[in-house]
Amino acid sequence: MSQAKTRQVLDKGRIMMELTRRAVLLAAAASALPTLGLSGNALTIHVVEGRGCECCKQWTNYLRENGFQVTSEERFGTLLMQHKIDLGVPVELTSCHTGSIEGYFLEGHVPVADIRQLLRDRPDALGVTVPGMPFGSPGMGSESRRVAYDVLLIRKDGSSEIFNSYPAA
Repeated sequence: MSQAKTRQVLDKGRIMMELTRRAVLLAAAASALPTLGLSGNALTIHVVEGRGCECCKQWTNYLRENGFQVTSEERFGTLLMQHKIDLGVPVELTSCHTGSIEGYFLEGHVPVADIRQLLRDRPDALGVTVPGMPFGSPGMGSESRRVAYDVLLIRKDGSSEIFNSYPAA
């Protein structure tokens, strides 16, 4: 049989399926979609929220609206900070909640576009953070009145660099 085409006859010759090289490549590409969060198989983000924090709930709703499965739990005070420290979030770059997905942390109000880029690029890092609670970031008020903020990539050595920037609206 040629590499370009393979014919397979099913059900006593009544159903014929022709597989071309293109069809095989398309099938392989489609099978990679779940790892990008683009298919019907939503990726799961686990979020540890500050107890009673409304913006944490807004961010988890935002994630759900954008196709992610979300599990969450509430922690308070030192238990929440210890969770962040255990994941490698620098204390000076914390926010109110911390998500985890596929070995990365998501600290604060990280936009979905940046989560997808993180999962697509797979940098050698611990995660990303939006320090503080900048107005207009996801879950923090109207994007049309957004203040400028940066999403920072936290490397495994604890250093940080700008992963993405959002200008003021």
